[in-house]
Amino acid sequence: MTIDELLAHMGPALFVPSLDAKTKPEVLEQLTDAAIAGSEINDRELVLGLLQSREQLGSTALERGVAFPHGRSLAVQKLTIVAARSEKGIDFESEDGKPTHLFFLILAPPHDTGNLYLQALGKIAGLLKDEGVKDQLMSCGDYDSFIEILKG
Repeated sequence: MTIDELLAHMGPALFVPSLDAKTKPEVLEQLTDAAIAGSEINDRELVLGLLQSREQLGSTALERGVAFPHGRSLAVQKLTIVAARSEKGIDFESEDGKPTHLFFLILAPPHDTGNLYLQALGKIAGLLKDEGVKDQLMSCGDYDSFIEILKG
């Protein structure tokens, strides 16, 4: 997946520059609400339940302050990616035990035959291996700046 293909599934309406959540459940609610507001997804409870169930299997927070809540649902018609930031950081039960600052919610329909959602997850994870990129994403001012940093 190229960066342009990835960005085709994101957008200003799917960007939350400053999460005000204080807990993991609140993060999932705010990410779900952003997905509903910025896309054609319209079944909040189904998506939220999917994310909560996925997190019960194990946290989607990796190390270094990044989390990838994700899943497939009939409520989703096309790959949708919400990017969100928390300056203070939120306990998302990460592998390293540190607060999570960057969240990328990745939702796909069950019939995602090309596994675009796994490609998107891999692409974002690859971009964030560079600690400098993560730091820049946390300090940029708006969606356009966020995207320019992802483009490199």
